[in-house]
Amino acid sequence: MTKLNELRDNPGSTKGRMRVGRGPGSGKGKTAGRGVKGQKSRSGVSLLGFEGGQMPLYMRMPKRGFNNPFALKFAEVNLWRLQQAIDAGKLDAKGDIDAAVLVAAGVIRRELDGVRLLGEGELTAKLSLKVYSASAGAIKAVEAAGGSVVQKRTEVEAKVVARAEKVAAAKAARKA
Repeated sequence: MTKLNELRDNPGSTKGRMRVGRGPGSGKGKTAGRGVKGQKSRSGVSLLGFEGGQMPLYMRMPKRGFNNPFALKFAEVNLWRLQQAIDAGKLDAKGDIDAAVLVAAGVIRRELDGVRLLGEGELTAKLSLKVYSASAGAIKAVEAAGGSVVQKRTEVEAKVVARAEKVAAAKAARKA
């Protein structure tokens, strides 16, 4: 058996790099295999998407859609996942269950902007859930099992509506 300090690549398995620009006798002298002059013979050239002055394809195609920078990102939880965590003993069904409890139990990785409860699967445990929002099917299933769902979204929407009414009242007062 060979020793670690005797390990080598097989002869001829690696090839040395081509040394360019080292005289006419090398075959890669003067222009170094890049042709003659012009933009492509220089270093640091970025011609991706350049079509010789014609309008590039990515500029000809129509632009569609909108990426809302203010959109909220939710951690989505299905009913079957909650039941699975309760059956495994990771989640206590007796107390209030909110995002922090779900993260501590390992049901979700992180809270993000809130938790959205979805209605896939069955739920047999009686739960008291505090989430940002929940689907109608999820609320129905939790209430059928004897539990309750408190949605933060409805509280936030109420604040937004109250603020809008306050602004409208201020505008009306200024006009009068």
